[in-house]
Amino acid sequence: MRFRLTPRETSFYDMFAASADNIVTGSKLLMELLGADASARAEIAERMRAAEHAGDDATHAIFHQLNSSFITPFDREDIYSLAGSLDDIMDFMEEAVDLVVLYNIEELPKGVEQQIEVLARAAELTAEAMPNLRTMENLTEYWIEVNRLENQADQIHRKLLAHLFNGKYEAIEVLKLKQIVDVLEEAADAFEHVANTVETIAVKES
Repeated sequence: MRFRLTPRETSFYDMFAASADNIVTGSKLLMELLGADASARAEIAERMRAAEHAGDDATHAIFHQLNSSFITPFDREDIYSLAGSLDDIMDFMEEAVDLVVLYNIEELPKGVEQQIEVLARAAELTAEAMPNLRTMENLTEYWIEVNRLENQADQIHRKLLAHLFNGKYEAIEVLKLKQIVDVLEEAADAFEHVANTVETIAVKES
């Protein structure tokens, strides 16, 4: 790591960690949605909305701190990118839950549980990685594994699309379910964006 003569604003580390912990909460709500009947989904969606609002608050706090800090722990554009990508993850997860409720989906297609399991694992890894931004240590395995998970998510997504278009579903149902699985895929992509930003930061700081 580069030697610095100037102090750094360290509150960013705690805020990134809090944002990532909130994403774990969101991923658990996604898992809960899988086993819930239709009558329980609205309440889960309400809790997910609360988590998404908490994520927005965390992102705004990071941006506010960034705008009021003269010295930052790493490049400003990387802080913006990392905070924005973390926020995107929560937005996509909340959107997926909301769509399930709004469309009154009775049964999610087989394979969605695999998508959500990948997201839950990526959430755990991201939450574990954020505190390591302080030292920039033990991060390589994190971004390698998240990229592997994103590749796995791509494969699951393609299989789900093939399943949806196999003629079993009515056209309107295909449109609804496709939108849900597409949003979950976007969440996996956002996890990869976070990991790529962390890798960029680590390379610059080495």
